[in-house]
Amino acid sequence: MHPTEPSAEQRLRAALLRGGASAMITGIWALRRHGLRQIPEPDDVHILIPDEREITSSGFVLVERTTRLPDPLERDGVPIAPIHRAVLDASRRIRNFDTVQAMLAESVQRKRCPPDRLDKELRLGSQRGSAIPRRALQAILHGAESVAEADAWEIWKLAGLPPAEWNVRVFDEHGTFVAKPDAWCDEVAFAWEIDSRKWHSEWNDYSNTLDRNARYAAGGIAVLQTLPIRLRTEPDRVIAELRAAYAAAQRRPRPPLTRRP
Repeated sequence: MHPTEPSAEQRLRAALLRGGASAMITGIWALRRHGLRQIPEPDDVHILIPDEREITSSGFVLVERTTRLPDPLERDGVPIAPIHRAVLDASRRIRNFDTVQAMLAESVQRKRCPPDRLDKELRLGSQRGSAIPRRALQAILHGAESVAEADAWEIWKLAGLPPAEWNVRVFDEHGTFVAKPDAWCDEVAFAWEIDSRKWHSEWNDYSNTLDRNARYAAGGIAVLQTLPIRLRTEPDRVIAELRAAYAAAQRRPRPPLTRRP
């Protein structure tokens, strides 16, 4: 009713009107309502409707008919798909691997969705466009909680070292918490930390890192710290450093430490 472009809210309402009863928002717009931040700027409004309803996409409304219509959640009066469905609906339409991995990792890291729920949804849902999210999910299923950790998981595999555990809690012989390393090899008590400059940009964060490293030293833990950018710019050197650090950990007696998931 006004000579202006529709607002984001009006576009969402219009899409739902086109979809009719039982329609819900999914994809990037739904992820924005879920509160995710590591997402691209939304464009078309992606909606889900029951498979028997013969409604087609039009203008900025992307209509997807589905036999697996989930129970919607309501955010500010707008029905949206649950996060495990929304993030995979979005991922199937994005061709950038890092973007997909960042979205999946954030949904897990912020405790919005367990990795096995994403895996089940990916297996049961449409296989069209699933290659990138399927690859991106592998590191997350093994415990990685960020894009940098997923890169590190790939590097660890290439290094040919024994399997590592990701984001487990390590305790000393008295049961006192030591740290939650990005990667942990329990056999030799070796920790690998992917430490970014951004993390160290605030004094409190830098101080916390120093405290963590002091606890590593006190516990006799062998630790290697790597900047995330080097995982992509210097993978061969990082692999050599990993192998050398692991070998050094093997040569000393293993300290009395335990780890818990």
